[in-house]
Amino acid sequence: MKKITNIVIVFCFSFSIKGQTVSTLAGNTAGFQNGTGTGARFDTPYGVCTDSGGNIYVGDLVNCKIRKITPAGVVTTFAGSSPGFADGTGTAAKFDYPCGLACDASDNIYVADSFNFRIRKITPAGVVTTLAGSTMGFADGTGAAAKFNNPLGVTVDAAGNVYVADEDNHRIRKITPAGVVTTLAGSTLGLLDANGSSARFNSPFDVEVDGAGNVYVADYGNHRIRKITPTGDVTTFAGSTNGYVDASGTSAKFSGPIGIEIDGLGNIYVSDFANSKIRKITGTGVVSTFAGSTAGYLDGAALSSRFDSMQGLTHDAANNIYVADTANHKIRKITQVLSISDFNKLGLIFYPNPVKNTFNIEGEIAIEKLLIYNLLGQKIKEFSGNKSYYDVNDLSSGTFIVEVFTERGIAKTKIIKE
Repeated sequence: MKKITNIVIVFCFSFSIKGQTVSTLAGNTAGFQNGTGTGARFDTPYGVCTDSGGNIYVGDLVNCKIRKITPAGVVTTFAGSSPGFADGTGTAAKFDYPCGLACDASDNIYVADSFNFRIRKITPAGVVTTLAGSTMGFADGTGAAAKFNNPLGVTVDAAGNVYVADEDNHRIRKITPAGVVTTLAGSTLGLLDANGSSARFNSPFDVEVDGAGNVYVADYGNHRIRKITPTGDVTTFAGSTNGYVDASGTSAKFSGPIGIEIDGLGNIYVSDFANSKIRKITGTGVVSTFAGSTAGYLDGAALSSRFDSMQGLTHDAANNIYVADTANHKIRKITQVLSISDFNKLGLIFYPNPVKNTFNIEGEIAIEKLLIYNLLGQKIKEFSGNKSYYDVNDLSSGTFIVEVFTERGIAKTKIIKE
């Protein structure tokens, strides 16, 4: 791409604000009510996951239901009714304290049905079945022959294997799509980095799997984030003793990490329960504070915002983070504020903005890929290879998100299509 030097006036846009902001997507005071935004009510929301359409699903713990929130904030009941145990469709099904949720690539939802000691599966049509588990205990096996003790967190890999944070058994369990349950790692309560059943955890609350099949564990009682390779090797990825310190690896400190999520860029987010903060960990283990300050409820600038006993986390296609703000009975959204200066850091120039039919990106490095999303986080356009201008004539008028991938990193900004 050609090198240019006159760049001063091009970047005078309103998108140069740094940081991220917190808002309330849905929820109000404790209760049960379907509705839109703050007109809806949850009672102790716990787990959250996101489907391919940007809908958020919530394990509404005390209401014993799975709720659905559209990107516009419309809340409905997707499955569940009164407390109990029943497979069925929609409100004919019953759960007892549904905790962690995970969505797979086909938009099936997996539920850690904690007080039923089972892992449940919900199809996109709302059909609820039991994947594995029966009575309280510990047993590997297939389907109902397996036993869990207070399963809290779940995640699912690209092959459809489900991983479970089996809290009171202090183990991480693996369930194949056929319902075969094995123990990936862990044994009795403790703290030990080792392989498989030689490793020890202390009340693991949540799990998340990356694209390489590594499982990350919010090891609540040990105040650490642990990493398990596909072969079962357990190491400490970040954290040490109880406390609050932003730093790298074991120099960082958490206080009761309880929820964990990996975004589309490989960043790890943690609900740091007792610190009332959302922490961010890079792929190299650098820990920083992403949002939150003291316990309470406050929307606004991320580092001034307040959460209360937050639990599950999820993200959308635009890498916005959603938080089950449990004691506030709300689902909060952390919006990544996009900055044109990110392009500056990569040595790129983006112009014009607002856009009519095309926009230009120029600089000294090549662009490998460019994606355009709508504000619901849905990808609507993709360009591959190095270009100097991009044709968006077929986009309707409105606001969109542009994400570029280069060998130096990734940059994002908003564009207005006139």
